[in-house]
Amino acid sequence: MSTNPSHRLIGLDPGLRFTGWGVIDVTGPKLVHVANGSIASKQADPLPTRLLQIESGLEEVFDAWAPDHAGVEQTFVNRDGAATLKLGQARAVCLLVPARRNIPVHEYAPNFIKRTVTGSGHAAKEQIAAMIKVLLPQARAADEHAADALAVAITLAHAGDLGGRLAQALEVGK
Repeated sequence: MSTNPSHRLIGLDPGLRFTGWGVIDVTGPKLVHVANGSIASKQADPLPTRLLQIESGLEEVFDAWAPDHAGVEQTFVNRDGAATLKLGQARAVCLLVPARRNIPVHEYAPNFIKRTVTGSGHAAKEQIAAMIKVLLPQARAADEHAADALAVAITLAHAGDLGGRLAQALEVGK
């Protein structure tokens, strides 16, 4: 029996225009880049059609890369309520696709992701990109959305309860 089981993780950076995704393999402390990209929706299309475009794209990614855990960035609320609501709907699609496949979904706040990857909760995009190059030297992010998704996957690798140890401990404590 292996003491360091391997996991395939996907990080998702929800967005209505672009939803980023990044897949990594984790064995013990070792992180290996697998793939990354982003799914675009057509701005001219109605909202339901755009959400379907995101869902279809994510289904293809999940079919191709078969992750066993998913991490999704939480939405922060901004001044534009309508934009926040639309982003929340794109985020819901990111939660739904892995949930339909019975894949555990972990959610992380943007500042937690930044702190996990860079050591600072207020890191700039450039700092995140630089740390991704250090942590996943073989990765070439397709765009900033894919880079953010890789940061979510790295956070999941470091902060996620991949082996279910926390859940097991809570069950024993009942």
